Amino acid sequence: MDSRRFGKYIVEREVLDEQRLEEITQRKTHSDNQSSLTKRLKDSLRCTVPKLKHSVMSSLPVLYWLPKYSVWDYGMPDLISGISVGIMHLPQGLAYAMLASVPPVFGLYSSLYPALIYFFFGTSRHISIGTFTVLSIMVGSVTERLAPDVNFLIQNGTNVTAEVNITARDSYRVQVAVATTVLGGLIQVALGLVKFGFVGTYLSEPLVRAYTTAASAHAVVAQLKYIFGVSPTRFSGPFSMVYTLKDVCSLLPYTHLPTLVVSAVSMVFLIAAKELNSFISPKLPVPIPVELITIVAGTLISAYTHLNRNYTISVVGEIPSGLSPPSVPDASLFGEVIGDAFALAMVGYAISISLGKTFALKHGYKVDSNQELVALGLSNAVGGFFQCFSVCSSMSRSLIQETTGGKTQMAAVASSLIVLVTILKLGPLFQELPKAVLAAIVFVNLKGMFKQHSDIVTLWKRSKIDLMVWLVTWVSTLLLNLDLGLVASILFALLTVIFRTQMPTYSVLGNVPGTELYVDIETHREARDVPGVTIFRSSATVYFANADLYIEALKEKSGLDISKMIIYKKRQEAKQRRRERRAERRAKRQAKKERRAAQRAAKHLSGAPVFSVEEEAGSWRNTCVDGDVTDREQQGCTERENGTVFIIPTTPRTPDRWEYLKGGEPDCTSLGSISELQEGDTTTLDSSSDDTLSRDLERISLGSLGKWSWDIHSIIIDLSTANFIDIVAIKTIKNIIHDFSEIDVDIYIACCQAPVVEQLELGDFFSETITKRSLFVSVHDAVLYCLNHRGATSIPRYEPSVDTYDGTKL
Repeated sequence: MDSRRFGKYIVEREVLDEQRLEEITQRKTHSDNQSSLTKRLKDSLRCTVPKLKHSVMSSLPVLYWLPKYSVWDYGMPDLISGISVGIMHLPQGLAYAMLASVPPVFGLYSSLYPALIYFFFGTSRHISIGTFTVLSIMVGSVTERLAPDVNFLIQNGTNVTAEVNITARDSYRVQVAVATTVLGGLIQVALGLVKFGFVGTYLSEPLVRAYTTAASAHAVVAQLKYIFGVSPTRFSGPFSMVYTLKDVCSLLPYTHLPTLVVSAVSMVFLIAAKELNSFISPKLPVPIPVELITIVAGTLISAYTHLNRNYTISVVGEIPSGLSPPSVPDASLFGEVIGDAFALAMVGYAISISLGKTFALKHGYKVDSNQELVALGLSNAVGGFFQCFSVCSSMSRSLIQETTGGKTQMAAVASSLIVLVTILKLGPLFQELPKAVLAAIVFVNLKGMFKQHSDIVTLWKRSKIDLMVWLVTWVSTLLLNLDLGLVASILFALLTVIFRTQMPTYSVLGNVPGTELYVDIETHREARDVPGVTIFRSSATVYFANADLYIEALKEKSGLDISKMIIYKKRQEAKQRRRERRAERRAKRQAKKERRAAQRAAKHLSGAPVFSVEEEAGSWRNTCVDGDVTDREQQGCTERENGTVFIIPTTPRTPDRWEYLKGGEPDCTSLGSISELQEGDTTTLDSSSDDTLSRDLERISLGSLGKWSWDIHSIIIDLSTANFIDIVAIKTIKNIIHDFSEIDVDIYIACCQAPVVEQLELGDFFSETITKRSLFVSVHDAVLYCLNHRGATSIPRYEPSVDTYDGTKL
């Protein structure tokens, strides 16, 4: 089928290759782009009033929206939302401070300062910045690792007691938490300033959800000592949760029953109240502050029944009133906590940006990822100078802020005022609050994270690879602790990306009749092959990691084993060269024969014939060196390696055997029946002509190659999925073009994006033999060119011989 007959299936139009496209569109060259880059750099360094205003507005987003703030439209919703969120800040700040292993008042500090900082620099209108479960656990793992109880045992002279100096321990733990927070904040600010806001995208949703689920298990284990009233040994490093859980289980017989009763009653009340709250919340303007009611009730009951004095139930203890002055963190601790600070920075940013983008998409505004990174980093860095530990947005508080009608970050100001009043005036009232109540609040608030285990069922149905990421993250975080678990999770997630690029889907495309669409033939029944053309596409970018696999897939899909075919062609060329050399030697020998014949005739006419053995032996030797079978039979001679001359009588008694005159060996085999191998080919000395030799060689070659004919003349490589191309891939494609040209198959490239074309230019891909005429705008353009240029009449085909070497039919 030629291009004209196939035209009823193919849409005909002008063929656009890359060179023609540049002529039409006047695409900028690489030098033009460099000059344009220089111009943009100069413009970026030039300071103008509009540019300065835009820079200030983008750095301080509050200057953009605050002048437009409408008190009448937004004032009351923000006030109600702020009060609701502030009420949630109080119990969560106190409870999550326990997770961070610092005194509860520092949880209130962390609920106050960072929210005010974010008010000025943040771009999200609905997220609530403050304490968060996962970050509190991560901070707690650092503080307890660097400040364990054994380092603060009270010494009486030379005796060391089992009593811990709580004041010194808590003071040092606060220093560790502050140093970690400030360093993490500085990392976030630095990444934001260099526009690295995209780093949060490396923490995929399955990874983050699995990480928070595993972190909730760490939080549960950390709160067991307050639930049961026991004092287990604190472990750190890999498998620390397993060791801690084992120690807690061994201490269960020593459970403090009054503490357990307070914990159980608090959890039952919280669960029942939350379920009731979720049932009637649609009918209420604001949700019921269940946690605050539980804290107030627990404090009142503990104060009037003297639970600490009568039943030795552990309580919060002294909460200083007033704000502490700012202090500089201990920079000597930075080297010990840099890994934990980086993990805190990444996890906190990933959680905050995911929540921020969710609310922005819902309410129709934009969140700047780089500015969010700067805002969160400043909240942590500045907050660290006021004894705050690491914070980020909280899902529960952000949902309350959004569902109660919050419109802007003015709600954060209102919630901060609630926390400020509590710190200044109401803090001492919570001194009798049992720690078991705060542990119960943590337990119940983790219910949502425990529900994330249902992701396993969902991911099993949707994506097995994402399920593997979820499971590996969950297991590694549980066993390796939060810092190493995060590193292992990110590495595994990146490995899955590499694995997907190394094992992409390779497909051969066919045309949908009457359209310019080309789809996978295996998955679309209506797709039709283009005669003489193979269209090859990979679902991934070609680069150094999958270049070799790309070549192998191209060979398999095209049905052309290029390596064997090139070997076949080289053998044919070698045989042709041997034939030419033999013909040249025969011509030389014939000329010698004629000269000798002329000399003999001249001697005969002179009447003095002379016979020289040496001359005749030399003549026979020269005649027999080239190994020509026909001349050997005519001359009847050969020569062994030791110089012995063999002759055949004029009338041989055994014409199929060689005999020796002298110097022979009794066990010498008949030379005429031996097969001689030359460069992998086979011939016999009894062959009567070069044509027989050529046929034998061809049969052997064809039989050994297996694939020796093909019905395509062009291969189109679809690079529409490639967003970049490296040096290895460029060399790979050049090798493909060169190798397939050896068997008269043309290679064309289609659907290259502009950056890929530019990288091809920089990589010296184009030359006199490979021009931009071989790059086409679309697959359809390449197909039209192939059909018009070669059609189906120039398909290379090598027909087999009827018989194989051994005479059997093919």
